Amino acid sequence: MTSPVRALWDAPAASPAPPRRVWRDWVLVGVVPMLAVVEASLRPEVPWRWLWAVVLAVLAVTLLWRRQRPLTMLASAFTIGTAVSLATGGDPQFYTTAYFLILLYAVFRWGSGRAIVLGGALVAIGIVLTFVSGSPTPADVIGGVAVAVTTATLGIALRWRSSARARELERVRLVEREQLARDLHDTVAHHVSAIAIQAQAGATVAATDPDATADVLRTIEGEASRTLREMRAMVGVLRTTDAAELAPTPGLADIRTLERTDAPAVGVRIEGDAGLVPPAVAAAAFRLAQEAVTNARRHARNATQVDVDVRVGTEGVRLRVHDDGAPAGAASPGFGIRGMRERAALLGGSCEAGPDAAGGWTVEALLPRKAWTT
Repeated sequence: MTSPVRALWDAPAASPAPPRRVWRDWVLVGVVPMLAVVEASLRPEVPWRWLWAVVLAVLAVTLLWRRQRPLTMLASAFTIGTAVSLATGGDPQFYTTAYFLILLYAVFRWGSGRAIVLGGALVAIGIVLTFVSGSPTPADVIGGVAVAVTTATLGIALRWRSSARARELERVRLVEREQLARDLHDTVAHHVSAIAIQAQAGATVAATDPDATADVLRTIEGEASRTLREMRAMVGVLRTTDAAELAPTPGLADIRTLERTDAPAVGVRIEGDAGLVPPAVAAAAFRLAQEAVTNARRHARNATQVDVDVRVGTEGVRLRVHDDGAPAGAASPGFGIRGMRERAALLGGSCEAGPDAAGGWTVEALLPRKAWTT
């Protein structure tokens, strides 16, 4: 078996799976027998017309299982119809037999690759048998082949369209999950890290400096309140149909909220016209700075200062976050740096993080100006 045929043979059934049974199926099963009886009564010139009316009425029940067992239903109708044709010495000549095309369509629309190959073979056998049981004209043969090919092509086309749509929905779902994971990490992790750092500081000075302990508790309260606000905003985005109005969109100016005076201190410097930066780019720059500062405060040993420099220029937004501590690996692999790289890449930019030659740890990101028009 050649590779393309083998690939088709091993292909799974259509995805997503078909509905088991809908109201239209029952309508078809009720209408087809009536059409067969009406046609038999109106066409007395057709041989064995009442026998064919009964056969077509009985075979109509195959329409109920055409999605779940398409090849079985097609093979059953084909076998019984062919046997009756050979026994009576001719084709049914009933227009009602057109509903067999629904069974053929179901094979190519819902069946597995094996069902498609075998179903196509059954159709080819049926065409050959027309020469055995009668003497069809070339026009009849060409017309029959054209109808069968058109039906099969329609089934394949709709199958491919449905599969492509399902893949696109899954891709969008994965992108949204990644976006949500980045936002959760960049917002919640930042505030929780600050709370943890302040709690450690509070535990250290609790016995000797009650005033400092009170300041620490106020800082923890502020961080917790901001965490709740951002979490509520994100949940609101997920629950509302108008997410654009509720989505938190911090800008470049919000990077100044990252400034801290407690060790390690955080200093922020912004140069250039921040008003020229689109909201999406500004929000990305804020998240990158937020994550970089969080990592520095959590992992940089003996750090006393974290500098955040933001420059808006002709090339775009350039962000540099540098700490003067000794970098330390996290207890377990995290997603912060990977999330920063992904966020920058979505805007056509780049983000690099690593030890600085002059000491400490540096994160540098560039969000190019070419992305501002997208």
